[in-house]
Amino acid sequence: MIKKIVTFFGAGLSPIAPGTMGTLATIPIAALLIWLGPLWHMALTLLLTPFAIWACEMYECNKNGHDHPEVVIDEVVGFLITLVWMPLTWQSLLVGFVLFRLFDILKPWPIGWLDKNIPGGAGVVIDDVAAGLVANLLMQMILTKTAWLGVQIL
Repeated sequence: MIKKIVTFFGAGLSPIAPGTMGTLATIPIAALLIWLGPLWHMALTLLLTPFAIWACEMYECNKNGHDHPEVVIDEVVGFLITLVWMPLTWQSLLVGFVLFRLFDILKPWPIGWLDKNIPGGAGVVIDDVAAGLVANLLMQMILTKTAWLGVQIL
């Protein structure tokens, strides 16, 4: 069961870009949470984060290594954080996806520092939390200063 959770039900088992596949697999859940509203979105993301840390810790104990490529529950958490308080539009999903993946892959400071210096399950998840926070801050600026993220109809 832990493997199903950390691979996000197999998305992380993709031989090509498992982190990207995990993020793509999160889009329907992110859309549902945006639709439910920011309080539900934040509450469920806050509940998922310590659960993801625990699952990553358990998986690492069994696999004897750190941040295995198939572990994508951290991408799920990071992408959900990216989209908090965003409108439910294709533009916000696309921009959020691109920004989150860029920060998660490039790992600028402090994201890269967190990735290298925090051990265990917390270390697996914390850099994605940071990438999601930075991406969300940029999206908040885009949302308030432009119409690039579209207008939510519902």
